[in-house]
This record gives sequence, structure tokens and C-alpha cells, in this order.
Amino acid sequence: MVNQSSPTGINADRTRKEVTITWSEGHSSIYPFELLRAACPCASCRGGHENMKAEPDQAVFSVHLPDSPQTHINKIEPVGSYAIMIEWGDGHAYGIYNWYYLRRLCPCLDCRKRFA
Repeated sequence: MVNQSSPTGINADRTRKEVTITWSEGHSSIYPFELLRAACPCASCRGGHENMKAEPDQAVFSVHLPDSPQTHINKIEPVGSYAIMIEWGDGHAYGIYNWYYLRRLCPCLDCRKRFA
């Protein structure tokens, strides 16, 4: 069941500018750094607490950000056993990307159809 999905592996490839997450149900998601930054789940990036929801806004899939420190990952850290926090090259480190959110953020065509 997707609601119970959790990562079995997380890898950030700075050369390809992608984070790959392998999920417990066997699916692998490849997230461009640009998408992860566009989908930052913090209140500031989402436009305030009133815009916070469990799923990513579908508009993030059409956002294009320039190659800049804003889209470079300095580090990824675990947040308990339920999420990761990404520190971006511009110092932004406020978004907590939980497993549920990340699973629904998968950009592959099958997941886009499934979670749209």
C-alpha cells in the first residue's frame, strides 16, 4: 500500500542533479533537484500556513528554476524516521519532506497519473 511506503534507499547525485529514492513497495523515484526545490514544503515557500497540505501542489511539475545555488543541494539529513530535510546552496533549509509527500511528488508518468 502506498500510504505505508517508506524509503529503502536515498541517493543524491550532484553531477546529475537528481535524488533517487527506492521505496519499500519496489518503486524508484528520481527527483531532479529543481523539482525538489520548487516543491519545498515549508510555509514560506508555500505562501503561508493556510496553503499547507499533505500533497504537493500540481503546479510544481511545470516550474522551471535556473541552475543556481537555490537548486544545488548542500546536504540531506534525516528527520526522525519519517522525513528528510534538505539544505540548499542558498542556505534555505526549512522544508521537511516527509515520505508521504515525497511519494506523491514522484515525477514518473505512472505516478503522475496515479496521484494527480
